[in-house]
Amino acid sequence: MRFLLCLLPIFLWALSLPAQVLTEAPPPPNIKSIVFKGPTDDQFPIVQLGEPIILEFDDLTAREQDYYYRIVHCNYDWTPSALLKSQYLSGMDNQRIVDYGNSFTTLQSFSNYRLRLPNQQVAPRVSGNYMLEIYNTAGELQFSRRFVIFQDLVNVPASVRRSRQFASMNTMQSVQFGIKPAGIQLINPKQMVKVAILQNFHWPTARYNIPPQFTLGSELVYKYDQETAFYGGNEYEYFDTSDLRAPTAAISSISIEDLYHHYLFPNRYRFDLAYTYYPDINGDYMIRTLQGSDPSREAEYTLVHFFLPYTPLLGLDKVYIFGKYNNYELSEENLMTYNSDTGNMEATLLLKQGFYNYKYVIEREDGTVELNAVVGNFHVTENTYTILVYYRNFGDIYDSVIGVGTANSSTITN
Repeated sequence: MRFLLCLLPIFLWALSLPAQVLTEAPPPPNIKSIVFKGPTDDQFPIVQLGEPIILEFDDLTAREQDYYYRIVHCNYDWTPSALLKSQYLSGMDNQRIVDYGNSFTTLQSFSNYRLRLPNQQVAPRVSGNYMLEIYNTAGELQFSRRFVIFQDLVNVPASVRRSRQFASMNTMQSVQFGIKPAGIQLINPKQMVKVAILQNFHWPTARYNIPPQFTLGSELVYKYDQETAFYGGNEYEYFDTSDLRAPTAAISSISIEDLYHHYLFPNRYRFDLAYTYYPDINGDYMIRTLQGSDPSREAEYTLVHFFLPYTPLLGLDKVYIFGKYNNYELSEENLMTYNSDTGNMEATLLLKQGFYNYKYVIEREDGTVELNAVVGNFHVTENTYTILVYYRNFGDIYDSVIGVGTANSSTITN
């Protein structure tokens, strides 16, 4: 009894500790070309319960190493939920990825891995936020990725409007939407319903903890201006290496050494230029090749050379190449360096053949990151917005996702 009384303060202290917020872990240098999608081509998997999710990645060591996957259910704020695995999964995770194969006809050897969820071993049972974690045989986390499973229980009509503030009317876009119950009765919705708003599926700039502005019958109405506003940014730069030997509008020259080298034309600063529309895929990338029938295992890795003229705007700040190709990480790999011989900021990235979107972002000396200092912000830029609706019903111990809304700024109105 005395021993149990001694343990009681420790137990109570452990319960009082704040839960750890799970973030996406970046992969080691040998893991490349992580593609994680649902049944559509959206760059982030948001699927209905039972719909498939596909993960692909390459290991440049080409040793056919064993990799294992685990699935963690999370709350609205991405802390692990209180559910047991048996409550949110049918079957068992921590299984080995069995669909893999080596590349062929490529200068850079690699092993390609594919995972489909749900599968014969495991399937999610409830909606909500999830984290997929990939481990090696030593039990070391290699990387992790978020995904969301929802049930279609509410309608979420949404639109994008120009900011009403004079100072931001030419640079920002406001997302306005409503939540209309369709297959569920919402109890105490002002307290139990939460939303997350994503621009181009980019979690670091998501809007959280926004209460409904008012209710209209059973509908929750969000008609905010600044609270749901995002900077418009600009269309992404792009290049296409699908054909190894043919330069495109963005590629100035190609050379062959141990690998193919693709040299891009120097990019321009567009923050002080008039907005020009051209289609992009909002930062995403697509693996594809004209030299084979299976891009996953026949696409070549090439060294892509980037150039951005140096200007006093940059000072001593860091410049990164930014895109979905590395999950928008700011790492040493995509950090640019100054070349005094050319007057350019330069970087070389090892990338798999395909179509890529990218842009340049600046990390100031004080640690702040400016996503659009190079390209500028325009209210007419085409962006995709996603509204995730979370609900914790009375008696539940987790946050479910009961609906998803989408809007595109191509139809922006005043």
